[in-house]
Amino acid sequence: MTPRVIESNGVRLRLFRDDDVADTAAGCADPLTQRFISGMPDPYTEETARWWITEGAPAAWTSGGCAYAIADPATDRLLGGIGLSQVVPYRAQAEIGYWVAPWARGRGVATAATRVLAGHAFATGTARLELLTHPENTASQRIALAAGFRHEGVRRSATPVRGGGWHDLIAWVRLADDPPGPAARLLPDLPDGRLTDGVVTLRRLGPDDVAAMYRLHTRPEVVANRVPPAPPTRAAIERRCRQAESHWLAGGSADFAVLDAATGAVAGGCALVYDEPSTGQAMLGYSLLPEARGRGLATRTVRLLAGWAFGVGLARLWAGTRPENVASQRVLEKVGFRREGLARGRLPGPDGTRVDSVCYGLLAADLPSAR
Repeated sequence: MTPRVIESNGVRLRLFRDDDVADTAAGCADPLTQRFISGMPDPYTEETARWWITEGAPAAWTSGGCAYAIADPATDRLLGGIGLSQVVPYRAQAEIGYWVAPWARGRGVATAATRVLAGHAFATGTARLELLTHPENTASQRIALAAGFRHEGVRRSATPVRGGGWHDLIAWVRLADDPPGPAARLLPDLPDGRLTDGVVTLRRLGPDDVAAMYRLHTRPEVVANRVPPAPPTRAAIERRCRQAESHWLAGGSADFAVLDAATGAVAGGCALVYDEPSTGQAMLGYSLLPEARGRGLATRTVRLLAGWAFGVGLARLWAGTRPENVASQRVLEKVGFRREGLARGRLPGPDGTRVDSVCYGLLAADLPSAR
């Protein structure tokens, strides 16, 4: 039987009470809560909170799930809410969800509560827990990882958007027999948030980079090397910049803005796509804006990125260039990449054609600094 109070890890999970109305309304009406939980009523008033406390939360218990208030053990003030829903007894499966009030964020409250409730669920027979996050809710994705949930995939158009339409949800899963502690990450965060050699700086791509990335990726010479060779829409670039951190947390790719260290201006972009985690192999790509070319910045960028990649455990990097892209081939060779062959017709070309790709590979021992 699910207890009415669970206290552990510095948080208290208890039932909602009548005196939680004001705090529940304030927490659930918060713009961040509203943005990332599309099913939250809007507007969220004290009347809505009173309905939740007297009818919504009890119904969650009746249906086989649970709905807890997260409270401060010292003061018993409400800090958020957490519960289990979408219970499938036959599969011993449930979905865990939470929200945290603005005055409690940044204190590890959601991580602690998720660990506590997940631990209790597993101890009472649950075999699999799902945690679904908005693609841009990276704070929640970090909570999932810290609570031991692993990235499982994307549920396309899985939930409605206010005003019409649908958006994806990222699925994070923990099994009862998964090892304790946080989930291991394929691509950890950068030390101090950036890599630099004093001339170029790499940092994670973000929403503020849309204008520079759109200018870069719509240039004809860059478009020619895209897959497929077509200019992206601005909306696609905006989505890439907004979701770069999410892809990084999931271990799929590390997308960087390349900066001129002297001025801080964006000079280009580069990316590491972890295409074969099982073999420790990733693909590397890069491009610079015209004003940054011819100064050795590309070579410095690739060297920095390769050094970081091998430092976090990758075993092999590869890159491909079009046969006529001699400048890019020289960059790779300066860093230590070796030409491994020609993949005929590997890439889609314009008007339904296929184009060749020259393949380069790099091992940690190939880096000049390692020799």
